[in-house]
Amino acid sequence: MVHEPRIGLIVGREWSFPPAFIEAVKKRRAGVVAEYASLDATRMAQPIPYTLLIDRISHEVGFYRTYLKHAAIQGTTVINNPFMWSADDKFIDATLAVRHGVAHPKTMVLPNKDYIAGISHTESLRNLAYPLDWRGVAEHIGFPCVLKDAHGGGWRDVYICQSMDELIAHYNSSGLLTMVVQEFIDWKQYVRCMVLGREHVLVMPYDPRERKYIDDPDYLPKALHDRIAADALTLCRVLGYDMNTVEFAVQDGIPYAIDFMNPAPDMDINSLTPAYFEWVVEHMADMAIRLATLPPGSERPETAIPPLKQGGAPPAPAVVPVATPAGA
Repeated sequence: MVHEPRIGLIVGREWSFPPAFIEAVKKRRAGVVAEYASLDATRMAQPIPYTLLIDRISHEVGFYRTYLKHAAIQGTTVINNPFMWSADDKFIDATLAVRHGVAHPKTMVLPNKDYIAGISHTESLRNLAYPLDWRGVAEHIGFPCVLKDAHGGGWRDVYICQSMDELIAHYNSSGLLTMVVQEFIDWKQYVRCMVLGREHVLVMPYDPRERKYIDDPDYLPKALHDRIAADALTLCRVLGYDMNTVEFAVQDGIPYAIDFMNPAPDMDINSLTPAYFEWVVEHMADMAIRLATLPPGSERPETAIPPLKQGGAPPAPAVVPVATPAGA
């Protein structure tokens, strides 16, 4: 049994965020211990020595994911929810976005190109139309388009296709991956939002071509900035993620949610820049302490799922800071 609030951090190779986070929790002197979680072979129904676990790597380590599910069903709060994370993909994210009134590029999911051994095309895939209706895909999505792994991240297996020949060629090389094809947004502005606790949103101008943040405090008009923050908050509340990045590409004044399946967002100081890094560390520490000390069964108003587009009361507003320029 846990007798004091204890936070366990599960990490991979990242070096800057974990020690900074642990020190930020310590300096608050809130009666909460934060440490690197220590995991080993686990018995069924074995008690969990943490009130809160923060997961930064279970998408790459299967044992961690299974342990976190075990912890969650025994009452430990896990950031992020391992069941939703396991179920998530870029296609259902697209549907969730449009169902909740967030602009999203037109998107289609494609049947797999290849299958595991033992799958018979004539017997195992009797429900699947064949051949794939490439003409219908092209008519709906148009060119150029983006082909990418429905479960991918880190810009892996992402292709900009200018023609049908390019689309089919990249699809034919996708192997066992489940791919989505998406309308290409010819953006004039691009931002990445860090969303923490389903409450706090930091809107950061970003250049995906250069993979770096932009030092421009006037990058967005206020109305556009506020809409992006509200949409980012909506998406994270719908997904139930307490840490996530949401990326928007702006075309003709409309912010399209491009990528928001980032439950272990990049928190490295060299990527974020020192100013954004400090914001992330401080807000993560505050959120973790608050969640680790909540009485069992406590309600979290900020986690209320926004209504569908058809109607209903609007969700609570995001807590949006004035972002410090990346170069400050």
